[in-house]
Amino acid sequence: MTILLFFSVNTTLHANEGEGKLVYVIPIENTVERGLEAFIRRTTNEAIEANADHIIFEINTPGGRVDAAENIALILQDLDIETSSFITVKALSAGSYIALNTDNIYMMPQASMGASGVITSDGNAADKKAQSAWITSMKSAASSKGRDPLYAEAMANPDIDLPEYGAPAGDFLTLGPQSAVEVGYAEAIVDHRTELLNQLSLTGAEIVELEPTVAEGIARFLTHPVVVPILLSLASIGLVVELYSPGFGIPGSIGIVSLILYFYGHIVAGLAGYEAIVLLVLGFVLIVVELFTPGGIIGFIGLGSLVAALYMSTSDVGNMTMSLAIALISAIIVSVILFKTIGLEKGFFRHVILSDATSTEKGYVSTANRMELLNQKGVTVTPLRPSGTAEFGAERLDVVSMGAFINVNQPVQIIKVEGARIVVKELKNNEEAK
Repeated sequence: MTILLFFSVNTTLHANEGEGKLVYVIPIENTVERGLEAFIRRTTNEAIEANADHIIFEINTPGGRVDAAENIALILQDLDIETSSFITVKALSAGSYIALNTDNIYMMPQASMGASGVITSDGNAADKKAQSAWITSMKSAASSKGRDPLYAEAMANPDIDLPEYGAPAGDFLTLGPQSAVEVGYAEAIVDHRTELLNQLSLTGAEIVELEPTVAEGIARFLTHPVVVPILLSLASIGLVVELYSPGFGIPGSIGIVSLILYFYGHIVAGLAGYEAIVLLVLGFVLIVVELFTPGGIIGFIGLGSLVAALYMSTSDVGNMTMSLAIALISAIIVSVILFKTIGLEKGFFRHVILSDATSTEKGYVSTANRMELLNQKGVTVTPLRPSGTAEFGAERLDVVSMGAFINVNQPVQIIKVEGARIVVKELKNNEEAK
């Protein structure tokens, strides 16, 4: 009876520990990018406005962009609310850095954190300057929350030798739950959120779970480093194909929609302002004007406005440069293929490129064509050197020989009439002339 009473009182105490407190639960999932940064900024502001007592970040991410992770870390460091990371599966690379910037870290039995080396967008190791800066950031994040910076450094620096934790020199450190607790990087191992709340003495607290809005979810997808070059390539290819197509149709629509999606995602993520949209619209207007006016300067200004709008909507100049290069190469390849298969006779080019040519076959002549003179015979009035005058019946005509000299009073015959040019040849027998 006494034991039952003890458990009853103990359970009641745990349940009452969190009563009246407000806990916000914010997921950090999938790739870390600028869209996630915008989501974290919005949700933490909501927690601040609601006077939340604790924020739990449920983490399951393979990592992502360094700049986004650093901006998220600044948000976390500025919070006056106590924060805890709950690593459910993995917090690798940028994910481990985010976790290190929270006050507490808890891990599920199958979770892991670490492996935080910096790589570029093409999969290669970053330069030494970038690696050094990142290692310093990892160590600072650990130190700011009272953790030994050695293990944070080992997560980002393969030169640190920690074979006892499965990371000999040459490997990045990845901590499992037991190792993380042992080195002071995790407070405890918990099986689920209920146990976590118990550990934090928040069992009876009010829980507010936040999720990305539809717009934020779309923005996270559209700002992904892999999706950006795809959108820009679709935009360039769509617009190029439209130039070779009659009227305005599907290719042009795809190109415009791709650009709209690009800027929509970056505006929602807080990366682009309306000044970028103004430059985009201005660029399109100037390019269209250039198509109908001579010069070229207006077109170059329009192209510059488009490029400026793209660069104004990104914080990663390197990734944007690579994305534009991919889009440009794609557009050139498609243009060459279309030019060889379709030519310039169809689509918009037919309105701006002169394709007609004047020829006798089409009825174009510079003067009246005297075809009725063909094969007529006459006599030279002047020597032909090779041009001169010949008489055909009662009509005198300016003629030209086929190149040979023909003396005066020699019989000739008209063999070709090309507008005003009448070509004759000399006849060998005088009796053939009339």
